[in-house]
Amino acid sequence: MVSEPREIEFRASAGPVDYEAAVAEMEARVAAIHDGTARELLWFLEHPPLYTAGTSAQTSDLLEPDRFPVFKSGRGGQYTYHGPSQRVAYVLMDLRHHGQDVRRYVQTLEAWMIAALARFGVTGETRCDRIGIWVSREGSILGEEDKIAAVGVRVRRWVTFHGVSINVDPDLSHFTGIVPCGVAQHGVTSLAALGKTADMSEVDNALKAEFEKAFKVTLTNE
Repeated sequence: MVSEPREIEFRASAGPVDYEAAVAEMEARVAAIHDGTARELLWFLEHPPLYTAGTSAQTSDLLEPDRFPVFKSGRGGQYTYHGPSQRVAYVLMDLRHHGQDVRRYVQTLEAWMIAALARFGVTGETRCDRIGIWVSREGSILGEEDKIAAVGVRVRRWVTFHGVSINVDPDLSHFTGIVPCGVAQHGVTSLAALGKTADMSEVDNALKAEFEKAFKVTLTNE
């Protein structure tokens, strides 16, 4: 007998969400998921302009500390930027029901983003020596690449939180206040910078469809 796909709650916040408020909500939800009193959650949102420092962040990579608010984050990784027209997706899943394999979980997140980008004609790739999703710079002779999506996760008692972000049409100059994810030799790009006119709702639809395929689940509204 084939079991039905596991149902996961989907939520999309309409306006910018305060970062500290979002983290507090994730913390509470992680505890509830672990205790079996809340469902797993895929949460789409945007933040006001800010920088976050992951657990591996180096102070020297914060180039303009007074430009935007800076928050220490419990997620893995280094410095990253969040802001308007960037889709942030927080993924709160109980890995006790999804294989209890953190490496595979991260690989599935990456495959999810690559599949969603492919819907817009963008070839995203991973690299063994750096995190995130990368695109080759058109016409590059020296092999320059730009980052279009970031990954930063945390797992507590087998429940995941934090997640991914994809640059739809953010102000790319905002990234110059940091060394994004500690990688100085490459740049940052977005769907808009690549000439893709997809709006946020189109990106969301692609992400939702590919999430269900990647994780073999069904998304339902709260």
